[in-house]
Amino acid sequence: MTASPNVENDQQEIELIVGNSNSNFSGVTSTMLQVTSHLKTLVNLRIMGPHHLTDPDLAISFWQVAKMCRTPLKSGKSRIFHARRVDEMIQALILKHVFGAKFKIVFSSAAQRPRSKSTIWLTRKMDAVLAMCKASASYLADKPDAIIYHGINSEQYLPAEDKAKAWQSLGYSGKYGIGILGRVRKQKGVHLFVNACIDALQKHPDFTAVVVGSISSGNEEFVNQLKEKVAQANLTDRIIFTGELPFEQIPKIFSALSLAAALSDNEGFGLTIPEAMSCEAAVLATQAGAWPEIIRDDIDGYVVPVEDQAQVTEKLNTLLSDPEKLALMGKNGRERVLAHYTVKRESAALLAFFKSLQ
Repeated sequence: MTASPNVENDQQEIELIVGNSNSNFSGVTSTMLQVTSHLKTLVNLRIMGPHHLTDPDLAISFWQVAKMCRTPLKSGKSRIFHARRVDEMIQALILKHVFGAKFKIVFSSAAQRPRSKSTIWLTRKMDAVLAMCKASASYLADKPDAIIYHGINSEQYLPAEDKAKAWQSLGYSGKYGIGILGRVRKQKGVHLFVNACIDALQKHPDFTAVVVGSISSGNEEFVNQLKEKVAQANLTDRIIFTGELPFEQIPKIFSALSLAAALSDNEGFGLTIPEAMSCEAAVLATQAGAWPEIIRDDIDGYVVPVEDQAQVTEKLNTLLSDPEKLALMGKNGRERVLAHYTVKRESAALLAFFKSLQ
């Protein structure tokens, strides 16, 4: 296995193969890409699948893994296959038991829903199982070997020096920006955000809201209904549906926001919140994913029950009524992310765990 760029062979204790089976960009993809961007400087890393990689040299095929991993490792070294999806668990088991690959299989579980019997069976065939937060651990049939929280790249998600100037530079109206980012659909709670904005923005004229994300054909009617509500409230120029933006623009949006909302019915982990907090945006989120474990109420923002329009509207009005406290919450959030939710911290925890499997 050729060493990753910037890593010397004689420094390697771990050879790491990471699954990358889904061509669609998802939250799982985002978490994988963020942590591997740091891991590649620390271990001998390859990613099984070319999807969305900024460094194509890291890509390796199933057949290349099958050939390469038949060779046993020297004493004191370990080889890990890290799976995050059910099909990646299956691929790893085939490589190990059909093609004789010499590695340990680690599965990271983020989903917060009951598992099927087949998934439970597969999970029990793993050498180790990680949960991404306490909530995801509670849905596993067996206790995980460890809980390791996801991290974000705090050097990519940086706050603007002057949020008002940064917001205006994006071309939107108003002094302050608030937003919700992700796929635009009901499950993501976009309607809760828009309805709350219709109420709050009429009382707080300095704020403008953006809804950032792709709109599938199946959700066009849902979005058109929301846009009609916005038009009836004469807020079309202050509640803006941007559509899908290039991935490289997302950190710029976050850095200019004073507040970010994430109002999903359910989440695996939910990187949106730590990404926003890293950019010093106050946050308003539902009790989904890891968000209740990350957000400190009235310090970084607020957590509200799922699908509770009244609470979303009330907390949004509370947040927008005090811009100075809003800014303080953003600073508190950045400090919390730096202390607990960076890719450097996640990488260190993963490597320590992998080494324990020797």
